[in-house]
Amino acid sequence: MNKETRLAWVVKPLVHAAALGPIAWLLWLGVNGQFGPNPAEFINRYTGDWAIRLLLIALAVTPVRGITGLAVVMRFRRMLGLYAFFYALLHVSSYVALDQYFAWAAIWQDILKRTYITVGMLALVILTALAVTSPKAMVKKLGGRNWQRLHKLVYVAAIAAPVHFFMMRKGFQIEPLIYGGIAGLLLAYRAAAWTKTRMRLRAARADVQAA
Repeated sequence: MNKETRLAWVVKPLVHAAALGPIAWLLWLGVNGQFGPNPAEFINRYTGDWAIRLLLIALAVTPVRGITGLAVVMRFRRMLGLYAFFYALLHVSSYVALDQYFAWAAIWQDILKRTYITVGMLALVILTALAVTSPKAMVKKLGGRNWQRLHKLVYVAAIAAPVHFFMMRKGFQIEPLIYGGIAGLLLAYRAAAWTKTRMRLRAARADVQAA
């Protein structure tokens, strides 16, 4: 077992604990009656907030590796992404169960008529597809290139989630703008890295042709 693997084994339980911490805190608030006058709304917003935060943290893993050179952080990207999906699923489940009481016709009308819900559902559909195809076996089944194309949609979800947040809240809210700004920076970093890679490939091809 090399040094990187040993470090991953030490850090992994801490990452799990940190990702599950918000759920433990939510349960503590519930047991102590701290949800406020509208528990359904509190739970819905709380889980939605953490879905966005964990999604952005998962997307920040690649830039952290590129800037710091710490390859070990890549071992936690999939885990963090799945936790983001978990919180997104709780967010939608609280809307379906606690707000709409499983009234599927009303839920469908909300999706069609309320733009912020439409955008939110788009993000959930993307995260669901990414979660289902996250195992290594799916890379082989889909093919590496197709898998990569599909998983690039995570940036669409990362933009859609803050937009959903901004449209959902009444009045001016700085928090969704911060999330949107972070998502934009992460997308810009990814685009710059992609452009740099393309330029290197073109330069390599030019060298081969010149030789």
